[in-house]
Amino acid sequence: MRASLFAGLAALAAVLMPVKGAQAADPPMATIDAGVLQGVTADGIASFKGVPYAKPPVGVWRWRPPQRPEGWSGVRPADAYGALCMQPIVPQDNGVGPGPASEDCLTLNVFTPKTATVAGPPLPVMVWIHGGGLINGSGTAALYDGTRLARQGVVVVTINYRLGRFGFFAHPALTAETPKTYLGNYGLMDQIAALQWVKRNITAFGGDPGNVTIFGESAGGYSVDRLMMIREARGLFHKAISQSGGYIDPNLTLAAAEQQGVAFAKTQGVASNDPAALRAIPAAAIVAAGHYEPADWGAPILDGRLLTEDARMGFGRGRAAKVPYLVGSNSLEFQTNPTSPRFKRVVKQDPETVAAMIAAYGSKEAFDLHAPTDVGFAEPARTLARDQAISGPPTYLYRFAVLSAGAPAAFKGAPHASDRQYVFDTLSASPWPTDARDAALAKTISAYWVAFAKTGDPNGEGRPHWPAYDSRDQLMEFSNDGPAAKITPNAKVLDVIADSYRQTPAPR
Repeated sequence: MRASLFAGLAALAAVLMPVKGAQAADPPMATIDAGVLQGVTADGIASFKGVPYAKPPVGVWRWRPPQRPEGWSGVRPADAYGALCMQPIVPQDNGVGPGPASEDCLTLNVFTPKTATVAGPPLPVMVWIHGGGLINGSGTAALYDGTRLARQGVVVVTINYRLGRFGFFAHPALTAETPKTYLGNYGLMDQIAALQWVKRNITAFGGDPGNVTIFGESAGGYSVDRLMMIREARGLFHKAISQSGGYIDPNLTLAAAEQQGVAFAKTQGVASNDPAALRAIPAAAIVAAGHYEPADWGAPILDGRLLTEDARMGFGRGRAAKVPYLVGSNSLEFQTNPTSPRFKRVVKQDPETVAAMIAAYGSKEAFDLHAPTDVGFAEPARTLARDQAISGPPTYLYRFAVLSAGAPAAFKGAPHASDRQYVFDTLSASPWPTDARDAALAKTISAYWVAFAKTGDPNGEGRPHWPAYDSRDQLMEFSNDGPAAKITPNAKVLDVIADSYRQTPAPR
C-alpha cells in the first residue's frame, strides 16, 4: 500500500513538474545601451514594454529636444506599458492605451519572436507611429499590440511621442534661450529619437537596424511623410507606410507659431519672455486649455531647420527619402465636412473647382458624400504615390474599403482609422463586432504589410498581385470581397482636385 502511495505521488509530481517549470521559465532578457531589460513571453512572442528611449521631458526639459535616457544598474522590469503622453483621456477611444497620462511618457514597446536563444539572421523591424491628430493617442493601445505581426517574422516597435502643445509649441522666450537648437517640433524630434534608439539597440531584440520600416495612420501617416523629408531622419528607416496621412494643412512658420505661443502663454498668466515661467505652467492647465485642430494651429511647424516645406512640395520636387513607399486611404474617411482650411479653399471658396468636381462625380449628392475624403485623403495619397514613383523608389497605392457586417449601419464606406485592426490583426480591439470574413481579411492585409517591411514589395505567398504604382494609375483595393487591383476610383475627381492645387499657392 505504501509503495502504491509513493508511486502515485511520484506520478503526480511528474505531472506537476513541467507546469511548474513552464511557469518558472527564464523570462526574456535584453541588454541595451542603458542597461538590462527583463520582458515577458506570451503566445510565443517576447515583449518589452515601457522602455525609455529619451530622458523624461519634464521640468527644464519641457519644450527641449529629447535627450538620451540615463542608464540604470541591475535589471529593469519591462513588463508594463508606460504612461500616456499628456492629453485628455477618452476611454472609448481604442487608439489610446490605459492611463495615467504624464509628461514622463517617452517610452516604447518591443514585440519580437526572437530571443537570445533563437539562432538565425536578424529580422526586419516595423516601427509604428500612432495617430490621433497630433493631440491624442498612444503606442500602448491594445489595438497596436504587435504580437500577431511579430509572429510573421518581424520585430515590432510602438512608440509614444509628445502631443498637443507639449509636442508642438513655439515662443520667443524659447527661441532666445537656445536659438541654435531645434525648436517647435518636439513630437517629430521624439519620433526621430525613437528611431535612433532602434538603430542603437534593436539587435538586442533580434532586429536588423539596416531594415527598418516606419508605418503610421492618420497623424502617424502624416508624420511618416514628414520624416521622409527630414534630413536628420535619413538612414534611420529604409521603407515607409503612410495610412490616411492626408495633408492637415497649413503649417505655420516659426514666427507665426511664436505669436500663437505668446497668445497662449498670456491665457496662462505668463506675459514675460521668461522660459522658466513658461515651464512652470502646470501640465494639467495646458491640457485643460484645450488644443486646436492641427489644421488650425499649424502643427508641425515649418521651422526652417528640421522641417522646411510641406509634403506636396517636398515629394513633388523629389526631395523625399528614396525608399520603397506604400500609401493609401480609406473609402469614406469622414461623412461630414472636415474643418481643414485647405478643404474649404478647394471645395467651398472656388466655385469653378466645385462645379468641376460635381460634374466629375455625376451628382451633388455624390460630391457631398465623397468630397471630404477625396480632398483630404485620397488625392493626397495618389499625388504622393505618383511623385514618389516618378522619383524612382518602388511605390504602392491602396484603397481600404472593408466594412464589417457589425459596423454601424450609418457608415456608407470604410471610415477613418478602421484599417488599423486589420493591419495589426487585432480584431479583438475593433470598436464593433467582427466575423470570420474580417479575420481572413486581417490575415491577408497584415501579411501584405509584413511582406513590404521585409522586402519593399508587398507581394508573395499566393496573395493577389499588387501592382507597383505607375502611369497605369492602379491601386490595390481591399474590400469585403478581398483584395483586387484596379484603376484608381474617382480618378477624374482626383485630377480636378490636383489641378486646383497646382493653380493656387498653398495658404500660409
